Amino acid sequence: MTHQPIVFTQPKSLLTPWGWGVFAVLALLVCIGIPVLNIWVSPSSFFHVSDFAIALVGKISCYAICALAMDLIWGFSGILSLGHGLFFALGGYAMGMYLMRQIGLDGNYKSDLPDFMVFLDWKSLPWHWALSDSFVATVLIILIVPALIAWVFGYFAFRSRIKGVYFSIITQAMTYACMLLFFRNETGFGGNNGFTDFKRILGYPIATQEMRIILFVLSGVFLMGFYLLAKWIMASKMGRVLMAIRDAESRVMFSGYSPLPFKLSIWTLSAMMCAVAGALYVPQVGIINPSEMSPAQSIEIAIWTAVGGRGTLIGPIVGAFLVNLAKSWLTVTAPSIWLYFLGALFILVTLFLPLGVVGFVQKYFKKEGARS
Repeated sequence: MTHQPIVFTQPKSLLTPWGWGVFAVLALLVCIGIPVLNIWVSPSSFFHVSDFAIALVGKISCYAICALAMDLIWGFSGILSLGHGLFFALGGYAMGMYLMRQIGLDGNYKSDLPDFMVFLDWKSLPWHWALSDSFVATVLIILIVPALIAWVFGYFAFRSRIKGVYFSIITQAMTYACMLLFFRNETGFGGNNGFTDFKRILGYPIATQEMRIILFVLSGVFLMGFYLLAKWIMASKMGRVLMAIRDAESRVMFSGYSPLPFKLSIWTLSAMMCAVAGALYVPQVGIINPSEMSPAQSIEIAIWTAVGGRGTLIGPIVGAFLVNLAKSWLTVTAPSIWLYFLGALFILVTLFLPLGVVGFVQKYFKKEGARS
């Protein structure tokens, strides 16, 4: 039996004219519209956007970046990770270390050391805190450390051709092991309490309306930027090879392509995206602790992607917003049933909407278009 060679067609435009129009409207809404409605519109007005809404949407935008990162490896590359919460938490901890150093003498113990170190009778900063007082170094750490860990882990896993459920299991085991490590007080990461009580960022107070708006805008801008980057990658030769690897890896190898560099590249990029999301998330919620590495957190990322529709890019973003908005509402109105709702949602989507919400809508309109 002979195999036909894989043929790569010319890539399509990144977005349709209508798509660019929608993208421009969303960008103006995130960067100008919502900030104006929050700052300059009276709280008594129907059009006022509350501080709570700003914080909630900013936080969910960070989750949406993680879901988008998951779609790149799961939806388009066939790599299901149940450990992406680790990279999210690493980015959050890197930012948290910088924010703890920014507290300075304003802590409860009036010490240059973070309060938890004073409480534990530490006399000096551990070696891995050496660059934590520099914002530039923190940004580099947010990008480099998760990328390095992902690259090393991915290299040995993909080189050994570990895939499927076995790969998912070892990613979750890696994340769980790191969670247990960060729970230990002697590691210098705040133990089970983590980092909190942040005061300022880049010298500016963090608990102000203006800073909340800035962090909200940054979260939205990074989400839109990562979406365009993902679209560009999937429209490129690399994206088409990744989809070919997902559908028939052995055939890709017979065609002369080594899957290792392609899978390793998208895996590392996905980890970096989650780390950036974690770094944006921490100053908005005001805390980071090892619970962000729990298995449930990583599983939730996969659920957002599945609910929205994996392999669509826009679907995971929609899924992250739908699930987390529902979570925000249910944890107030019916906190005891939230976890049951999440489990039922995943089962129902798997059984009746295997393509996710966005995938189902796309399929429906294709059928309607074919009929007309």
